[in-house]
Amino acid sequence: YSGALKNMMQKGDVSAKANLKDYENTEHFYALGAIENLKGEIQIFDSKSFNTMVIDSTLNFDNSFNKKATLLVHTSINKWNSFNIPENIVTYKELENYINQTAKENQININEPFPFLLEGTPKSIDWHVINWKYGDKEHSHEKHIKSGLNGTLNSEQVEMLGFYSDSHHAIFTHHTTNMHIHVKTINNKLAGHVDGLTLKKGMTLKLPNTEL
Repeated sequence: YSGALKNMMQKGDVSAKANLKDYENTEHFYALGAIENLKGEIQIFDSKSFNTMVIDSTLNFDNSFNKKATLLVHTSINKWNSFNIPENIVTYKELENYINQTAKENQININEPFPFLLEGTPKSIDWHVINWKYGDKEHSHEKHIKSGLNGTLNSEQVEMLGFYSDSHHAIFTHHTTNMHIHVKTINNKLAGHVDGLTLKKGMTLKLPNTEL
């Protein structure tokens, strides 16, 4: 990862910490984060870019690797294992616990950050795409959500990329959670940061295949 949430929140540092161009030719590359100056969200699934920005109050996609990031969490995974999420796993917290447990059961070292994918049609997802005002040094999670576009997706088929870590609070996860998740709809009409979610039956979790 590059950059840290606490540097944005406490110091107002939204300068570039990574260049996506450096990863353009990386195979099976997955990344999420925020564009420099907090002018959009970064979502890269299997080396395909679905970055989003707010321009004139509308959502715009940038499918290039031409952006720089103020925060970037990334990995390269060429093989995933799939797990059917039990239908009693519904809330964000229940999902967090389920991912932790499933990772442990499948020999993933949970003392290190690890990526995961979520696929299916959740009941709802609260999302935002940041569009930070230049020069504003007063940061809060609430202001990040309200600065650009935000809303709730209901019963839309999506793909989500997340990173799990219990030791990177204020680095790339907020202090209340061990997960940082971004979403894109399968129809590629929306992509951004996940603020909350409610799952429903039929969702799939994917974790890295750790077999050599």
